[in-house]
Amino acid sequence: MAEAPSVGSRVKLRLETLSGDTIVEGVILPPAVEQHVTVKLPNGYNLSHPLSQTHVLESETKENQTITQAPQPAHDPDLPSIRIIHTGGTIASKVDYVTGAVTAQFEPSELVHHVPELQQIANIDAHKIGNMFSEDIRPMHWNQIIDATEKAFQQGCDGVVVTHGTDTLHISASALAYAWCGEGNKAPGRIAFVGSQRSSDRASSDAAQNLIAAVTWAAQGPTPNGNLSDCVVVAMHRTSDDGACSIHAATGVRKLHSSRRDAFRPVNTQPLAIVTIEEGTIEIQLSEHYEKNRMQHSEREIATVASRFKSDLSIRQFMSGPWLLSAEVNEAIESNVDALVFHGTGLGHVPIENPNEDAPQNLELRSSIQKAIDNNIPVMIVNQCIHGPVDMNVYSKGRIQQEMGILGHGITTSPEAAIVKLHYALSTNKDVREILTTNLFGEEIHRIRD
Repeated sequence: MAEAPSVGSRVKLRLETLSGDTIVEGVILPPAVEQHVTVKLPNGYNLSHPLSQTHVLESETKENQTITQAPQPAHDPDLPSIRIIHTGGTIASKVDYVTGAVTAQFEPSELVHHVPELQQIANIDAHKIGNMFSEDIRPMHWNQIIDATEKAFQQGCDGVVVTHGTDTLHISASALAYAWCGEGNKAPGRIAFVGSQRSSDRASSDAAQNLIAAVTWAAQGPTPNGNLSDCVVVAMHRTSDDGACSIHAATGVRKLHSSRRDAFRPVNTQPLAIVTIEEGTIEIQLSEHYEKNRMQHSEREIATVASRFKSDLSIRQFMSGPWLLSAEVNEAIESNVDALVFHGTGLGHVPIENPNEDAPQNLELRSSIQKAIDNNIPVMIVNQCIHGPVDMNVYSKGRIQQEMGILGHGITTSPEAAIVKLHYALSTNKDVREILTTNLFGEEIHRIRD
Protein backbone atom coordinates (compact mmCIF):
# COMPACT_ATOMS: atom_id res chain seq x y z
CA MET A 1 0.00 0.00 0.00
CA ALA A 2 1.56 3.30 -1.08
CA GLU A 3 -0.74 5.68 0.80
CA ALA A 4 -2.45 5.39 4.16
CA PRO A 5 -6.18 6.10 4.63
CA SER A 6 -6.97 9.58 5.88
CA VAL A 7 -6.58 10.26 9.57
CA GLY A 8 -9.82 9.56 11.43
CA SER A 9 -10.98 6.85 9.01
CA ARG A 10 -12.37 3.65 10.46
CA VAL A 11 -10.58 0.82 8.72
CA LYS A 12 -10.15 -2.91 8.38
CA LEU A 13 -6.58 -3.80 7.40
CA ARG A 14 -4.66 -6.90 6.42
CA LEU A 15 -1.10 -6.77 7.75
CA GLU A 16 1.78 -8.85 6.44
CA THR A 17 3.85 -10.10 9.38
CA LEU A 18 6.68 -12.60 9.86
CA SER A 19 4.18 -15.08 11.30
CA GLY A 20 1.67 -14.61 8.49
CA ASP A 21 -1.15 -12.22 7.66
CA THR A 22 -3.35 -10.77 10.40
CA ILE A 23 -6.52 -8.67 10.26
CA VAL A 24 -6.99 -5.59 12.44
CA GLU A 25 -9.71 -2.96 12.75
CA GLY A 26 -9.59 0.52 14.23
CA VAL A 27 -9.23 4.24 13.59
CA ILE A 28 -6.35 5.76 11.66
CA LEU A 29 -4.15 8.13 13.71
CA PRO A 30 -1.34 10.39 12.54
CA PRO A 31 1.60 8.05 11.84
CA ALA A 32 4.06 7.50 14.66
CA VAL A 33 6.92 7.16 12.17
CA GLU A 34 7.33 7.86 8.45
CA GLN A 35 6.12 5.24 5.95
CA HIS A 36 4.02 3.55 8.61
CA VAL A 37 0.31 3.46 9.34
CA THR A 38 -0.82 3.90 12.95
CA VAL A 39 -4.16 2.45 14.02
CA LYS A 40 -6.02 2.98 17.29
CA LEU A 41 -7.44 -0.45 18.14
CA PRO A 42 -10.76 -0.99 19.95
CA ASN A 43 -8.91 -2.06 23.12
CA GLY A 44 -7.25 1.36 23.36
CA TYR A 45 -3.80 0.30 22.17
CA ASN A 46 -2.08 1.88 19.19
CA LEU A 47 -0.48 -0.25 16.48
CA SER A 48 2.05 0.91 13.88
CA HIS A 49 2.95 -1.14 10.80
CA PRO A 50 4.94 -0.46 7.60
CA LEU A 51 2.79 0.94 4.77
CA SER A 52 4.42 -1.42 2.29
CA GLN A 53 3.09 -4.39 4.25
CA THR A 54 -0.41 -3.02 4.86
CA HIS A 55 -3.50 -3.65 2.72
CA VAL A 56 -6.83 -1.85 3.14
CA LEU A 57 -9.81 -4.17 3.16
CA GLU A 58 -12.38 -1.58 4.28
CA SER A 59 -12.20 2.16 4.91
CA GLU A 60 -14.94 4.50 6.03
CA THR A 61 -14.83 8.18 6.94
CA LYS A 62 -18.00 9.29 8.69
CA GLU A 63 -19.40 12.57 7.48
CA ASN A 64 -19.58 13.98 10.99
CA GLN A 65 -16.18 12.69 12.02
CA THR A 66 -13.50 15.32 12.51
CA ILE A 67 -10.29 14.55 10.64
CA THR A 68 -7.45 15.16 13.06
CA GLN A 69 -5.25 16.97 10.54
CA ALA A 70 -8.05 19.42 9.71
CA PRO A 71 -8.26 22.90 11.25
CA GLN A 72 -9.57 23.34 14.78
CA PRO A 73 -13.26 22.29 14.82
CA ALA A 74 -15.91 24.92 15.35
CA HIS A 75 -16.92 25.72 18.91
CA ASP A 76 -19.86 23.59 20.06
CA PRO A 77 -22.01 25.64 22.45
CA ASP A 78 -23.40 22.45 23.96
CA LEU A 79 -19.98 21.28 25.16
CA PRO A 80 -17.89 22.63 28.05
CA SER A 81 -14.61 24.40 27.31
CA ILE A 82 -11.40 22.77 28.51
CA ARG A 83 -7.86 24.12 28.22
CA ILE A 84 -4.95 21.70 28.12
CA ILE A 85 -1.88 23.19 29.76
CA HIS A 86 1.08 21.35 28.34
CA THR A 87 4.33 20.88 30.26
CA GLY A 88 5.67 17.76 28.53
CA GLY A 89 6.62 14.37 29.90
CA THR A 90 6.15 10.89 28.48
CA ILE A 91 2.57 11.69 27.47
CA ALA A 92 4.08 14.18 25.02
CA SER A 93 6.92 11.92 23.87
CA LYS A 94 7.86 9.70 20.98
CA VAL A 95 10.33 6.89 20.65
CA ASP A 96 13.38 7.67 18.53
CA TYR A 97 13.49 4.47 16.52
CA VAL A 98 17.18 4.96 15.74
CA THR A 99 18.46 5.26 19.31
CA GLY A 100 15.52 3.74 21.19
CA ALA A 101 15.39 6.76 23.50
CA VAL A 102 12.14 8.47 24.48
CA THR A 103 12.19 12.22 23.88
CA ALA A 104 9.63 14.94 24.48
CA GLN A 105 8.48 15.94 20.99
CA PHE A 106 4.69 16.35 20.83
CA GLU A 107 3.07 19.73 20.59
CA PRO A 108 -0.22 19.97 22.53
CA SER A 109 -2.20 20.15 19.28
CA GLU A 110 -0.63 16.87 18.14
CA LEU A 111 -1.56 15.25 21.42
CA VAL A 112 -5.19 16.27 20.98
CA HIS A 113 -5.20 15.11 17.35
CA HIS A 114 -4.00 11.67 18.43
CA VAL A 115 -7.11 11.27 20.60
CA PRO A 116 -10.05 12.28 18.37
CA GLU A 117 -12.54 11.17 21.06
CA LEU A 118 -11.75 14.34 22.98
CA GLN A 119 -13.66 16.46 20.50
CA GLN A 120 -16.87 14.70 21.51
CA ILE A 121 -16.28 15.53 25.17
CA ALA A 122 -15.36 19.21 25.16
CA ASN A 123 -14.26 22.23 23.21
CA ILE A 124 -10.51 22.06 23.63
CA ASP A 125 -7.72 24.56 23.23
CA ALA A 126 -4.15 24.32 24.42
CA HIS A 127 -1.45 26.39 26.07
CA LYS A 128 2.15 25.23 25.97
CA ILE A 129 4.50 25.90 28.86
CA GLY A 130 7.17 23.56 27.55
CA ASN A 131 8.22 20.02 26.68
CA MET A 132 9.92 19.14 29.96
CA PHE A 133 10.45 15.85 31.64
CA SER A 134 9.08 16.17 35.15
CA GLU A 135 12.37 15.78 36.99
CA ASP A 136 13.32 19.17 35.51
CA ILE A 137 10.25 20.96 36.90
CA ARG A 138 10.84 23.34 39.81
CA PRO A 139 8.70 25.76 41.85
CA MET A 140 9.07 28.46 39.21
CA HIS A 141 7.23 26.12 36.85
CA TRP A 142 4.49 25.54 39.43
CA ASN A 143 3.89 29.28 39.27
CA GLN A 144 3.74 29.17 35.47
CA ILE A 145 1.09 26.45 35.69
CA ILE A 146 -0.81 28.50 38.27
CA ASP A 147 -0.62 31.54 35.96
CA ALA A 148 -1.99 29.47 33.09
CA THR A 149 -4.88 28.05 35.15
CA GLU A 150 -5.84 31.53 36.37
CA LYS A 151 -5.87 32.81 32.80
CA ALA A 152 -7.91 29.84 31.60
CA PHE A 153 -10.64 30.42 34.17
CA GLN A 154 -10.61 34.18 33.56
CA GLN A 155 -11.20 33.47 29.87
CA GLY A 156 -14.23 31.32 30.62
CA CYS A 157 -12.86 27.77 30.63
CA ASP A 158 -14.94 25.28 32.61
CA GLY A 159 -11.96 23.14 33.50
CA VAL A 160 -8.24 22.65 32.98
CA VAL A 161 -6.12 19.60 32.19
CA VAL A 162 -2.37 19.74 32.89
CA THR A 163 -0.23 17.26 30.96
CA HIS A 164 2.86 16.46 33.01
CA GLY A 165 5.62 13.90 33.35
CA THR A 166 4.76 11.23 35.90
CA ASP A 167 7.85 11.26 38.13
CA THR A 168 6.92 14.51 39.91
CA LEU A 169 3.33 14.85 38.72
CA HIS A 170 1.91 14.37 42.22
CA ILE A 171 4.22 17.09 43.56
CA SER A 172 3.10 19.72 41.04
CA ALA A 173 -0.53 18.68 41.50
CA SER A 174 -0.17 19.17 45.27
CA ALA A 175 1.31 22.62 44.65
CA LEU A 176 -1.73 23.61 42.60
CA ALA A 177 -4.04 22.28 45.33
CA TYR A 178 -2.40 24.41 48.03
CA ALA A 179 -2.20 27.41 45.71
CA TRP A 180 -5.93 27.38 44.96
CA CYS A 181 -7.37 26.01 48.20
CA GLY A 182 -4.89 26.82 50.97
CA GLU A 183 -6.70 30.04 51.94
CA GLY A 184 -9.99 28.23 52.52
CA ASN A 185 -11.46 28.81 49.06
CA LYS A 186 -11.67 26.63 45.98
CA ALA A 187 -10.66 26.85 42.33
CA PRO A 188 -13.17 28.26 39.80
CA GLY A 189 -13.29 24.89 38.02
CA ARG A 190 -11.92 21.38 37.96
CA ILE A 191 -8.18 20.90 37.45
CA ALA A 192 -6.92 17.47 36.40
CA PHE A 193 -3.26 16.47 36.08
CA VAL A 194 -2.49 13.64 33.69
CA GLY A 195 0.53 11.81 32.35
CA SER A 196 1.45 8.47 30.89
CA GLN A 197 3.90 5.74 31.68
CA ARG A 198 4.52 4.92 28.03
CA SER A 199 4.93 7.26 25.10
CA SER A 200 1.96 8.03 22.90
CA ASP A 201 3.35 6.25 19.83
CA ARG A 202 3.87 2.92 21.58
CA ALA A 203 1.32 0.16 21.16
CA SER A 204 1.06 -0.21 24.94
CA SER A 205 0.66 3.51 25.60
CA ASP A 206 -1.70 4.55 28.37
CA ALA A 207 -1.71 8.16 27.15
CA ALA A 208 -5.02 8.15 25.25
CA GLN A 209 -7.21 6.69 27.98
CA ASN A 210 -5.54 8.75 30.71
CA LEU A 211 -6.14 11.90 28.68
CA ILE A 212 -9.75 10.94 27.93
CA ALA A 213 -10.36 10.38 31.65
CA ALA A 214 -8.75 13.69 32.62
CA VAL A 215 -10.70 15.70 30.04
CA THR A 216 -13.93 13.89 30.98
CA TRP A 217 -13.42 14.76 34.65
CA ALA A 218 -12.47 18.37 33.91
CA ALA A 219 -15.50 18.74 31.63
CA GLN A 220 -18.18 16.61 33.28
CA GLY A 221 -17.07 15.80 36.81
CA PRO A 222 -19.04 17.00 39.82
CA THR A 223 -18.56 20.59 40.91
CA PRO A 224 -15.75 20.50 43.49
CA ASN A 225 -16.76 21.52 46.99
CA GLY A 226 -13.16 22.22 47.92
CA ASN A 227 -12.93 19.34 50.41
CA LEU A 228 -11.03 16.06 50.25
CA SER A 229 -8.57 17.90 47.99
CA ASP A 230 -11.06 17.54 45.11
CA CYS A 231 -10.31 20.78 43.24
CA VAL A 232 -7.07 19.37 41.84
CA VAL A 233 -6.93 15.68 40.92
CA VAL A 234 -4.66 13.18 39.19
CA ALA A 235 -6.14 10.95 36.45
CA MET A 236 -4.17 7.78 35.70
CA HIS A 237 -4.74 4.11 34.85
CA ARG A 238 -6.53 2.16 37.58
CA THR A 239 -4.94 -1.20 36.68
CA SER A 240 -2.36 -2.36 34.18
CA ASP A 241 -5.22 -3.07 31.75
CA ASP A 242 -7.21 -0.53 29.76
CA GLY A 243 -10.80 0.33 30.56
CA ALA A 244 -10.68 2.40 33.74
CA CYS A 245 -8.78 5.33 35.23
CA SER A 246 -8.74 6.44 38.84
CA ILE A 247 -9.35 10.04 39.86
CA HIS A 248 -7.06 10.70 42.82
CA ALA A 249 -6.96 13.66 45.18
CA ALA A 250 -3.73 15.51 44.39
CA THR A 251 -2.43 15.35 47.96
CA GLY A 252 -3.39 11.69 48.46
CA VAL A 253 -1.58 9.94 45.64
CA ARG A 254 1.96 8.97 44.75
CA LYS A 255 3.81 7.23 41.96
CA LEU A 256 4.72 3.85 43.47
CA HIS A 257 6.14 1.96 40.50
CA SER A 258 8.71 3.03 37.95
CA SER A 259 7.12 1.47 34.86
CA ARG A 260 3.67 -0.09 35.40
CA ARG A 261 0.70 1.66 33.83
CA ASP A 262 -1.06 1.63 37.21
CA ALA A 263 1.92 3.21 38.95
CA PHE A 264 -0.16 5.84 40.77
CA ARG A 265 -1.72 4.62 43.99
CA PRO A 266 -3.62 6.40 46.76
CA VAL A 267 -1.84 7.15 50.05
CA ASN A 268 -3.95 6.68 53.20
CA THR A 269 -7.17 7.17 51.25
CA GLN A 270 -9.08 5.90 48.20
CA PRO A 271 -9.64 7.45 44.76
CA LEU A 272 -12.40 10.04 44.54
CA ALA A 273 -13.87 8.37 41.47
CA ILE A 274 -13.35 5.97 38.61
CA VAL A 275 -13.75 6.87 34.94
CA THR A 276 -14.60 3.82 32.83
CA ILE A 277 -13.89 3.84 29.10
CA GLU A 278 -15.35 0.88 27.27
CA GLU A 279 -16.52 0.52 23.67
CA GLY A 280 -16.98 4.23 23.17
CA THR A 281 -18.90 4.74 26.42
CA ILE A 282 -17.39 6.93 29.14
CA GLU A 283 -18.85 6.99 32.64
CA ILE A 284 -17.89 8.60 35.95
CA GLN A 285 -18.56 6.69 39.17
CA LEU A 286 -17.94 8.56 42.43
CA SER A 287 -16.54 6.63 45.38
CA GLU A 288 -18.70 6.13 48.44
CA HIS A 289 -16.47 8.20 50.73
CA TYR A 290 -16.43 11.11 48.27
CA GLU A 291 -20.22 11.08 47.84
CA LYS A 292 -20.63 11.03 51.61
CA ASN A 293 -18.25 13.95 52.01
CA ARG A 294 -20.12 15.96 49.38
CA MET A 295 -23.37 15.52 51.32
CA GLN A 296 -21.79 16.49 54.65
CA HIS A 297 -19.80 19.55 53.58
CA SER A 298 -20.95 22.71 51.85
CA GLU A 299 -19.06 24.25 48.99
CA ARG A 300 -16.42 26.88 49.65
CA GLU A 301 -16.20 30.33 48.15
CA ILE A 302 -14.60 30.49 44.72
CA ALA A 303 -11.15 32.06 44.59
CA THR A 304 -10.38 34.43 41.73
CA VAL A 305 -6.62 34.30 42.24
CA ALA A 306 -4.29 31.63 43.58
CA SER A 307 -1.24 31.84 45.79
CA ARG A 308 2.27 31.66 44.39
CA PHE A 309 5.36 29.83 45.62
CA LYS A 310 8.72 31.38 46.40
CA SER A 311 11.12 29.83 43.92
CA ASP A 312 14.29 30.58 45.88
CA LEU A 313 13.53 28.66 49.06
CA SER A 314 16.00 26.02 50.22
CA ILE A 315 14.36 22.98 51.82
CA ARG A 316 16.98 20.37 52.62
CA GLN A 317 15.88 16.73 52.86
CA PHE A 318 17.52 13.88 54.78
CA MET A 319 16.85 10.15 54.89
CA SER A 320 16.75 8.80 58.43
CA GLY A 321 18.88 5.71 58.88
CA PRO A 322 22.35 4.35 59.73
CA TRP A 323 24.15 6.83 57.46
CA LEU A 324 22.62 10.09 58.70
CA LEU A 325 25.26 12.26 60.42
CA SER A 326 25.28 15.63 62.13
CA ALA A 327 27.76 17.07 59.63
CA GLU A 328 25.07 17.08 56.93
CA VAL A 329 22.66 18.99 59.17
CA ASN A 330 25.36 21.44 60.27
CA GLU A 331 26.26 22.16 56.67
CA ALA A 332 22.61 22.88 55.87
CA ILE A 333 22.33 25.28 58.82
CA GLU A 334 25.47 27.11 57.74
CA SER A 335 24.07 27.49 54.19
CA ASN A 336 21.09 29.48 55.52
CA VAL A 337 18.59 26.77 54.67
CA ASP A 338 14.91 27.72 55.01
CA ALA A 339 13.72 24.38 56.39
CA LEU A 340 14.83 20.83 57.11
CA VAL A 341 12.81 17.71 56.31
CA PHE A 342 13.64 14.27 57.67
CA HIS A 343 12.13 11.19 56.03
CA GLY A 344 11.65 9.34 59.30
CA THR A 345 11.60 5.60 59.82
CA GLY A 346 8.46 3.81 60.98
CA LEU A 347 6.05 6.27 62.57
CA GLY A 348 8.48 9.11 61.98
CA HIS A 349 11.74 8.69 63.87
CA VAL A 350 15.35 9.85 63.56
CA PRO A 351 18.42 8.30 65.29
CA ILE A 352 18.91 10.68 68.24
CA GLU A 353 19.39 8.28 71.19
CA ASN A 354 22.39 6.25 72.36
CA PRO A 355 21.09 3.56 74.76
CA ASN A 356 24.21 1.36 74.47
CA GLU A 357 26.56 4.32 74.79
CA ASP A 358 28.43 3.25 71.66
CA ALA A 359 26.89 5.54 69.02
CA PRO A 360 27.84 9.13 69.87
CA GLN A 361 26.83 10.11 66.33
CA ASN A 362 23.20 9.90 67.41
CA LEU A 363 23.62 12.45 70.19
CA GLU A 364 25.59 14.69 67.84
CA LEU A 365 22.72 14.51 65.37
CA ARG A 366 20.24 15.41 68.10
CA SER A 367 22.36 18.41 69.02
CA SER A 368 22.50 19.58 65.41
CA ILE A 369 18.73 19.25 64.93
CA GLN A 370 18.14 21.17 68.16
CA LYS A 371 20.51 23.87 66.94
CA ALA A 372 18.44 24.27 63.77
CA ILE A 373 15.22 24.55 65.77
CA ASP A 374 16.79 27.06 68.16
CA ASN A 375 17.79 29.11 65.12
CA ASN A 376 14.11 29.21 64.04
CA ILE A 377 14.62 26.83 61.15
CA PRO A 378 11.48 24.65 60.76
CA VAL A 379 12.27 20.94 61.09
CA MET A 380 9.63 18.51 59.84
CA ILE A 381 9.26 14.73 59.80
CA VAL A 382 7.54 12.91 56.92
CA ASN A 383 6.89 9.21 56.57
CA GLN A 384 9.56 7.10 54.88
CA CYS A 385 7.04 4.24 54.80
CA ILE A 386 4.75 6.33 52.51
CA HIS A 387 1.59 4.71 53.89
CA GLY A 388 0.44 5.24 57.45
CA PRO A 389 0.63 8.37 59.60
CA VAL A 390 3.46 10.23 61.22
CA ASP A 391 2.64 9.48 64.87
CA MET A 392 5.15 10.76 67.38
CA ASN A 393 2.96 9.84 70.37
CA VAL A 394 3.50 6.08 70.31
CA TYR A 395 7.16 5.74 71.29
CA SER A 396 9.24 7.77 73.70
CA LYS A 397 11.50 8.65 70.77
CA GLY A 398 8.63 10.48 69.10
CA ARG A 399 7.73 12.35 72.29
CA ILE A 400 11.33 13.50 72.64
CA GLN A 401 11.22 14.74 69.06
CA GLN A 402 8.08 16.73 69.75
CA GLU A 403 9.65 18.22 72.90
CA MET A 404 12.60 19.29 70.77
CA GLY A 405 10.21 21.12 68.43
CA ILE A 406 10.21 18.75 65.46
CA LEU A 407 7.02 19.18 63.43
CA GLY A 408 4.92 16.74 61.43
CA HIS A 409 2.90 14.74 63.95
CA GLY A 410 -0.36 13.59 62.37
CA ILE A 411 0.62 13.93 58.71
CA THR A 412 -1.26 11.47 56.49
CA THR A 413 -0.71 12.97 53.04
CA SER A 414 2.02 11.73 50.74
CA PRO A 415 5.47 12.85 51.94
CA GLU A 416 5.81 15.13 48.92
CA ALA A 417 2.44 16.78 49.55
CA ALA A 418 3.54 17.49 53.12
CA ILE A 419 6.76 19.11 51.90
CA VAL A 420 4.79 21.20 49.39
CA LYS A 421 2.56 22.29 52.30
CA LEU A 422 5.67 23.40 54.18
CA HIS A 423 6.84 25.28 51.08
CA TYR A 424 3.38 26.88 50.79
CA ALA A 425 3.50 28.08 54.41
CA LEU A 426 6.96 29.58 53.94
CA SER A 427 5.95 31.18 50.62
CA THR A 428 2.86 32.84 52.07
CA ASN A 429 4.58 33.95 55.31
CA LYS A 430 2.26 31.88 57.47
CA ASP A 431 3.02 30.31 60.82
CA VAL A 432 4.55 26.99 59.82
CA ARG A 433 3.53 25.12 62.95
CA GLU A 434 -0.06 26.30 62.64
CA ILE A 435 -0.32 25.45 58.94
CA LEU A 436 1.19 21.98 59.35
CA THR A 437 -1.35 21.13 62.05
CA THR A 438 -4.32 22.57 60.13
CA ASN A 439 -6.40 20.50 57.73
CA LEU A 440 -6.67 23.20 55.06
CA PHE A 441 -8.93 21.49 52.52
CA GLY A 442 -9.29 17.87 53.52
CA GLU A 443 -5.77 16.85 52.61
CA GLU A 444 -5.38 15.15 56.02
CA ILE A 445 -8.20 12.67 55.62
CA HIS A 446 -7.55 10.60 58.71
CA ARG A 447 -5.76 13.06 60.94
CA ILE A 448 -4.67 11.58 64.27
CA ARG A 449 -6.20 13.39 67.20
CA ASP A 450 -4.31 13.49 70.48
